[in-house]
Formats: sequence, structure tokens, C-alpha cells
Amino acid sequence: MNSDTPTLRASDIVSGYGDHEVLHGVSIESHEGITCLFGPNGSGKSTLLKTLNGTVPVWSGSITYGDVDLTDSTPEETVKADIATVPQGGGVLASLTVDENLRIGGFTVDDETVFQDRRAEVLEAFPALEEKLDARAGSLSGGQQMMVSLGRAMMTGADTFLMDEPSAGLSPALVEDAFDLVERLVDRGARIILIEQNVRAAIRIADYVYILAEGDMQFHGEPESLADEDDLIETYLGL
Repeated sequence: MNSDTPTLRASDIVSGYGDHEVLHGVSIESHEGITCLFGPNGSGKSTLLKTLNGTVPVWSGSITYGDVDLTDSTPEETVKADIATVPQGGGVLASLTVDENLRIGGFTVDDETVFQDRRAEVLEAFPALEEKLDARAGSLSGGQQMMVSLGRAMMTGADTFLMDEPSAGLSPALVEDAFDLVERLVDRGARIILIEQNVRAAIRIADYVYILAEGDMQFHGEPESLADEDDLIETYLGL
């Protein structure tokens, strides 16, 4: 991964489904490290993530990645632009082996040398997978499945990762482990935009915070700008 990762920037985004507008002119960008997006259920967080990765079309506004215009991109074009999505729950293919999951992540790679280099990088980041390559992904622990899902995203060659609640479905004991895995990607030069309902845990790893409510951005800034964590949860998130 490149330490000079481009900035993913969405400006004045309006989008939604059918005739229902969900986002009303939202702006967000990937900051160095981990950018956390918080908001109550129904605030538009997942819609924003899907708009960034090309799954939901932009009605108005723009999306750029460095100098590349991604406003009208498809999900495949977004992946080719080095932006990968890690869905809620990781989305591992349980009946396939770990190695087969990684190969699916590298589906756009035509050069076997490049593929092997990326695979080696995944195993360097998550050495616990080395001895699990031939195991069915569904037989792994929750933490190991998270490694597989992050490794599969790394196989695309991405520099920026869009993550939808990486701690979802994990036991409390594994939540910290999941965030440790996310931080490993940052240590390798990645930028992360992360949706997370576990605010108390996620804010501790956040380098920048956005708070979305009812399709409008309510706050953005460094986490230190939020005077009181309980105040944040009650006032902005309604939790």
C-alpha cells in the first residue's frame, strides 16, 4: 500500500432510493488514518457508504479520488480505482477455503507475480492465516474470519477501505481485536472510512469523526473536539 494514499472526497452528495431522498447534500472525505462515521439508525450512513462505492447512484454532487472523478462510477470501477468495501459481517464465503477467498479478492489481477506479492502482504499483515489457507473460511473463529475479509479486500490492491460495522456480530471480547486488525491496515499506509454503532469503542481509534443524522452532517472534526463522550452519544446519536 502507498503511504501517499489519495483522498476520497464526496462533495454535496444527494442520493437515495427510487423517489426517496436519503442524503441531503452531504460532504465527507477520507483523512489520514481512521475516519469514523457515526449516526443513529436510519441516518443515512449505509447509503453514504454505498454511494461512495458506486452501489447507489449520485443524484447530485461529486465524488473524487485524488484527481480521478468517480461520481458516476460502478462498483467495479471503484475497486479498480483502489477503493475496497468490507461489508458488515465481513462477508466471507464460508464454503470456500481461505485461499479461495483471497483469490476472489484478487479477481482483477492478471499478473500471477502481482497476485503472489499481494498474497504475501496479506499473510505478513495477518500471519495467523498462513496455516489456515486450506481451511474452510466458515470453520474459522470470528476474529480469523475478520482477517480473511480484510485480507480479501487487500488483494484488490486498495489503498482506501470502506468498512460497514466491522465489530457487528462479534462478542465483546473480540471487538477490540477487530479494531486492532483495522489499525494494522493503517500502519501499512491505508486510509479507512468506518461506519460503527459501537461508538465508545470506535472513537478510541478514530483520527477524524463525522456525525450524520437524518441525512445531514451534524458534526465533523477531530475526536478531541467532542468535549464529552456521553454528551456525544446522547446529543448527536440519540442512543
